[in-house]
Amino acid sequence: MENKTEKKKENGTKNKMAVMSVGKLMLSMGIPMILSMMLQAVYNIVDSAFVSNIPGVGEAALNALTLAFPVQMLMVAVSIGTGVGANALLSRNLGQGDTRKASQAAGNAVFLATVIYLVFLIFGFFGAKAYILSQSENKMIVEMATEYLKICCVLSFGIVYFSIFEKLLQATGNSLYSTIAQVAGAIVNIILDPVLIYGWLGLSAMGVKGAALATVIGQCVSFVCAFLFHIRYNKEIANKPEYLRPSLPVIKGIYMIGLPAIIAQALMSFMTYFLNIIFGRIGENVVTAYGLYYKIQQFILFAAFGLRDAITPILSYNYGMRSKKRVRDGIRYGMLYTLAIMLAGLLALEIFAEPISSVFALTGETESLCISAIRIISLSYLFAGANIAFQGIFQALESGVESLVISVCRQFLFVLPVAWGLTELVLSGFSYTGIIWITFLVAETLSVIVALHFMKRVSRQKIKNLQ
Repeated sequence: MENKTEKKKENGTKNKMAVMSVGKLMLSMGIPMILSMMLQAVYNIVDSAFVSNIPGVGEAALNALTLAFPVQMLMVAVSIGTGVGANALLSRNLGQGDTRKASQAAGNAVFLATVIYLVFLIFGFFGAKAYILSQSENKMIVEMATEYLKICCVLSFGIVYFSIFEKLLQATGNSLYSTIAQVAGAIVNIILDPVLIYGWLGLSAMGVKGAALATVIGQCVSFVCAFLFHIRYNKEIANKPEYLRPSLPVIKGIYMIGLPAIIAQALMSFMTYFLNIIFGRIGENVVTAYGLYYKIQQFILFAAFGLRDAITPILSYNYGMRSKKRVRDGIRYGMLYTLAIMLAGLLALEIFAEPISSVFALTGETESLCISAIRIISLSYLFAGANIAFQGIFQALESGVESLVISVCRQFLFVLPVAWGLTELVLSGFSYTGIIWITFLVAETLSVIVALHFMKRVSRQKIKNLQ
């Protein structure tokens, strides 16, 4: 028994997750993850920029992408959430020196990715149009949105499998390679967008269909690269067929950690869907402005999500080692770095709101609404950053319920009622439509109060007694 314990400790100290200073470790792992997540946001921003400039129908096409966007977010939410669960479980197993369980976690994650893809494949064929019709009756917009969404769902295997292999690379400290895979896909997407949308190089102009094809091709490139890097560099994981066999205890372990992450991001999808309906009562231009702003803000929020995805495996690994100091350092540095990212994002959007909006071919009123959304909603970023960091901390410390509650508060409970009330205020004659954007500042502020209460309890119950 003593030899087994010593062997586990010896295996653990070989991993930089156990020995590198936490602040430096979080930067070395977090920066590639941040770049990876920001590049993921590039997919949607680039599509929107090119689509908005389609002659004659640009703003309608942009509205179509906005209506399809919540399903794309849900697809990413389920895939990344599953990956996050496998990431934390795998990291914890490696921290405990159990490579067999780590390999089993990786294999079951790949199995779950297959199930996820099949679900969205079926939805793409049979559910896409009904979903779009629930948000709009504009025939042209419905047709474009359905075409775009169907392609993204039917060919979604690229983003689903990439999300899994990305997290497997991050779990072993190889986040640089996941970033390289993400960059490769983003570059392909950016190159193909104008070629397919506008019909360059002798091809026929495909419009929103071209945007969808460019996106899924880029995602497939990222998946292939991440898979090859996983085979080549994840030496601590055995890629045997036996580990692909579904195991209920392993799947349960993945989703005990990953389900809050799935719900957290899925709530973003549902929130956007219902806000499209609520804001649509004022006008289509409000939906278009909100949808465009949402994609712009993802560039900032996804950076915070990337750091959160570094916080989770670092804390999880050292929580598995029962190192109180490294867990506390992880919490401190994670919160500090996240708030720094959000402060930088806040300043950038406040300064460059008008130049950013001018990139997209919007009408005067829609552009004005987009600018006001950027400047008002960005005021909530410091509170949002704290909430995002707390979610990663709670996931790593096996406090999934607390993480889930924060997600429900900031993306559902404190958002939709406020948005509905402010929309009613505008419809009743209030002169400033931009008041609806205060919704997000209210939601994030109330949520961070709840998160601070949870953090005190988790610290007392789970960190205090570590060695």
